[in-house]
Amino acid sequence: MLSRLAPVLAGALTGAAVLTQVAHPLLRGEALRRTTIGSVGAFCAASVTDAGRRGGVRGGATALAVAGGLGLVAEAVGTRTGRPFGRYRYAGTLGPQVLDVPVVVPLAWTMVAWPAVQLGRRLAPRGRGHHAGAVAAAAWTLASWDLFLDPQMTAAGHWSFESPHPHLPGLPGIPLSNYAGWLLTATAICGVLHAALPEEREREVPQAVPAWLLGWTWLGSTLGNAVFFRRPAAALWGGAAMGLTVGPYLRSLRRRP
Repeated sequence: MLSRLAPVLAGALTGAAVLTQVAHPLLRGEALRRTTIGSVGAFCAASVTDAGRRGGVRGGATALAVAGGLGLVAEAVGTRTGRPFGRYRYAGTLGPQVLDVPVVVPLAWTMVAWPAVQLGRRLAPRGRGHHAGAVAAAAWTLASWDLFLDPQMTAAGHWSFESPHPHLPGLPGIPLSNYAGWLLTATAICGVLHAALPEEREREVPQAVPAWLLGWTWLGSTLGNAVFFRRPAAALWGGAAMGLTVGPYLRSLRRRP
């Protein structure tokens, strides 16, 4: 029953995640805050359901426990010590917290980590070095997403950095240490996810949900920052960085087996 329902549920959740994010430019204040939290929940649920489609209930639970758990630990350590992201604090605007970290934050790590691992597995050449290549591509995809995320969330006042220097040109308020911390944490999350959830032997495994989630995150965030949110630097940095892996991934899906 689960194997039959999971693709339908994952597709519906993917659609809900995309639609809620499409509405972001039209919303303000409390409506935007609630929609932001809801879109993360829908996106995360779509990713976890896709993992469950492949590995059953255990697969979905493992994806959530690994990505969400490691993300929560990294954030809890980060808010207390300033490592590995730099010193920052949450404003208390993102709902309930655990260990001084909003619950929605580990869900955000999970929502992109699982499709990123699927991307890495597809792009990495088979044979020697496949596992290292898969984790590297996945980690880069997850970390590059933050070039969209942090400018949006700091502008909305959901968190702030104590010392936001040095920073990338056009992206004030976010220190370079944050991106280094994201890459380190993303490598750990994607490495454990890749090891914990067995890779399908067939090369042409279903990729619709990861492709939609990553494709929308890349293209939608680039367009949104360039046109609606008036953050051209975020569109440029994020679009270029995330496009290094998501672009080839989407092109690979257009080729026949």
